[in-house]
Amino acid sequence: MKKLLKPKLIFIFLGFIFILMNVIAYFHAYKFTHFDTDIKTKTADAQHLSTLKKIKTIFLGVNNPRPNSEIKPQVPYQTIHLQSNKKIVGWYLPTDSALGTVILFHGFSGMKAGMLDKATIFQKLKYNVFMIDFMGSGESEGNQTTVGFMEAEQVKTSVDFIKQKGENNIILFGTSMGAVAIMKAINDSKIQPSKIIIECPFGSMLETTQARFKTMHVPSFPMANLLVFWGGLQNGFNAFKHNPSEYAKNINCPTLLLYGEKDDKVSINETNTIYNNLKGKKLLKTFPNAGHENYLNKYENEWKSVVGKFLR
Repeated sequence: MKKLLKPKLIFIFLGFIFILMNVIAYFHAYKFTHFDTDIKTKTADAQHLSTLKKIKTIFLGVNNPRPNSEIKPQVPYQTIHLQSNKKIVGWYLPTDSALGTVILFHGFSGMKAGMLDKATIFQKLKYNVFMIDFMGSGESEGNQTTVGFMEAEQVKTSVDFIKQKGENNIILFGTSMGAVAIMKAINDSKIQPSKIIIECPFGSMLETTQARFKTMHVPSFPMANLLVFWGGLQNGFNAFKHNPSEYAKNINCPTLLLYGEKDDKVSINETNTIYNNLKGKKLLKTFPNAGHENYLNKYENEWKSVVGKFLR
């Protein structure tokens, strides 16, 4: 009887662990894809939390505040409201004798106001600038983010708006999630920008989730897989098929791919795979001491130079 009881207890224990892992993954996935509108700052690092708050964070996930900003452009601009799969809001910054229009797309937990430094550079290069808040950020609708999946439709909506203004020379710029959304929009909607500039796009949803475990020096399996599963299910798509490395195979326009060699969220292998899969004219520029960050912080002159040459 005791011999039969022991395997049964082991089975019950393993079943409990499996259920617990799924519950934890469910909450973490939801917190990652839904910003908190009731807080102003992100959950503090573990070393700054009390024991009770550490336990709560482990089980319920990290609270990410909804990205908002009071900053406005210091140059003439128009506020544009567009209906995409969500209501989105953008700023249109016109430039005299413009050579074309650059549309800017921010990264995860970012907003259009955070792209004003790059907008200034593109205007100095004689381009109109259009910059939007993806859904869940800034002035746009909701508090949800899908890390580039649903945002791809908002890229298409933005391109359509600029086309309606009679613009033929459209350049798309995106960083991190914004870069992924651009790639997916080209893959899915067959939009045809003149050129694209993409910074640090991840290779796949699973890889970028696994990277977050690697930065904490803990095994990624099976929690990373469970997070991707629940995150996709909660937001209505198969997150395992959200793969920019595959999107790259359908990108034929000239592409400038930028990458920070100390990026702990996107690996050089992911970057090289994306670069090799791109079908059109392409250029890869890396910044040795940059991580997953705004490259203007450490490489402003180099960034301006490579972007300026690419546009010319």
